[in-house]
Amino acid sequence: MAKLTKIQKARAEMDREKLYSVDDAIKTLRENSSKKFDETVEVAINLGVDPRHADQMVRGMVSLPSGTGKDVKVAVFARGDNADKATAAGADKVGAEDLMEDMQAGNLDYDRVIATPDMMGVVGRLGKVLGPKGLMPNPKLGTVTPNVEQAVKDAKGGQVEFRVEKMGIVHTGIGKMSFKDADIKANFESISQAVVKAKPSGSKGKYVKKVTLTSTMGPGLKIDLSEIEGA
Repeated sequence: MAKLTKIQKARAEMDREKLYSVDDAIKTLRENSSKKFDETVEVAINLGVDPRHADQMVRGMVSLPSGTGKDVKVAVFARGDNADKATAAGADKVGAEDLMEDMQAGNLDYDRVIATPDMMGVVGRLGKVLGPKGLMPNPKLGTVTPNVEQAVKDAKGGQVEFRVEKMGIVHTGIGKMSFKDADIKANFESISQAVVKAKPSGSKGKYVKKVTLTSTMGPGLKIDLSEIEGA
């Protein structure tokens, strides 16, 4: 039997039912970090909803004050001045029919797709391509907007989309282990409060059931719900 490393042994002895404060959870993740690469810090929020019902869908956008630590790739559907503004703001790809054809050919290596309202006739033809990947521009999420310049800056600056998965879980990255503790905590508070505020009308009973903080190679640590206002 292979000898366990110090970190593996510590994880094996960890109390899986212990409830952590956010500060203690971050500290514990650092102690169990592999140190071989900059791990992503992730949060999973289990909700008392059934997303198969429209009135129980949880979805929205939130700006993480400390950013994500990730290079976000953004594609923008726009013409003329709006195309120029999107390019100047840092969009990775800007276009119209040419961009649509490029995506139809399978080039979909983007984290966010933004469009001006007048381009939705073109974007609409990509519903079967962008929809399954969660990339379809949506006015409720601010990804269909005449102000593409600001939308690109928001996407590049740490704005993330959250959406409940079919098992009732919101899962997203909130930074890197190289971040300061205070920055990870600020991002955690922003996403957790955004999810609490997004409580749908059809949610009955306990809304936030469990919150787990983890890192790419680290253990899943249960967060004390008293740490989350409104949970």
